[in-house]
Amino acid sequence: MEDKLVLLNPGPVNLTSRVRSALTKPDLCHREPEFSRLQSNIRSAILGVYKLSKKDYGSVLLTGSGTLAVESMITSLVPPNGKLLVVENGVYGERIKRIAQTHGIEHVAVAHQWGEELDVARIEAQLADDGAISHVAAVHHETTTGRLNNLAVVGVLCRRHKKALLIDAVSSFGSEDIRFDEWGITACAASANKCLHGAPGVSFVVGRRTSFAGLKAENPRSVYLDLSGYWQEQERGLSPFTHAVHIFYALNEALEELEEVGGQVARKEHYQGLASLIRDRAHDAGLSRHLASGMLACSLTAFQLPPNTLYRQLHDPLREAGFVIYAGQGDLSKTMFRIAHMGNVTEDDIERLFVHLGSIV
Repeated sequence: MEDKLVLLNPGPVNLTSRVRSALTKPDLCHREPEFSRLQSNIRSAILGVYKLSKKDYGSVLLTGSGTLAVESMITSLVPPNGKLLVVENGVYGERIKRIAQTHGIEHVAVAHQWGEELDVARIEAQLADDGAISHVAAVHHETTTGRLNNLAVVGVLCRRHKKALLIDAVSSFGSEDIRFDEWGITACAASANKCLHGAPGVSFVVGRRTSFAGLKAENPRSVYLDLSGYWQEQERGLSPFTHAVHIFYALNEALEELEEVGGQVARKEHYQGLASLIRDRAHDAGLSRHLASGMLACSLTAFQLPPNTLYRQLHDPLREAGFVIYAGQGDLSKTMFRIAHMGNVTEDDIERLFVHLGSIV
């Protein structure tokens, strides 16, 4: 087995030695001024990833996975008298619908086949027919299939119909283009352990300061997920609950690394290079892509399983060789697998992967 276990799943990701070392920094109480400075640095650096104005935008840090941030965003920002339109074409769009159902949030969904490109006409028809809709939620990179959803068009529809746009950017923040002003984004949820190359355990919501400031603390849908409490406390340099201090250290280091290598634009270019290499080598190996056209994410590609091949027949020998690929979800587990390249993954890692994969397929 290779010394390095190469994670080709869409998070958690391989850490650089520098980020991993940050996890061993001294223990620190989250009520001390040093943590307050660390928290403030991270909140500012997150805005800096997309060069967002601190006057117009803010960020809220949470201890938990990306789903926690999505659930916090949905349950906090859709008011009791609001109605949510969920645009879904994969597992994570469907998860947003489950969140709304679980918390009793009035909602409607425009459902697509998994991986299908968004049907703009159907989305607009729903917005035009239902005046009660106040918010629209959509996933940017739907890792179910590697589809990158066209949120620029969704943003146009939201502005036209005067709806707030909430996006799940868990698997796109830090790599894909996200045009907050142009798309009219009210808020987005994301995570440390995907395209930012941090460790799992910290997530966040980025949004317009007016949206955070307008939150009402009375009768929230949740105690731990209530963004209003986090916003008020973090604006004062505090936190309402105990945070994962060492994971914060790692995220801070990862954000510094991202800035040093050229920021989101450079990371996207790096991912695009790896994606091209993966797709070329897969073509040479006779593998077919699950999605052959349309907008594709730069950090993940889904492939059809070779004929008469089970996923475990690929996964197990590759795992033995030091690589972790990712199964399809739901019924797709029988027909496809995924290769992601978030994190500290190199061209050499990809070349070695396909040497081993070529001996299997």
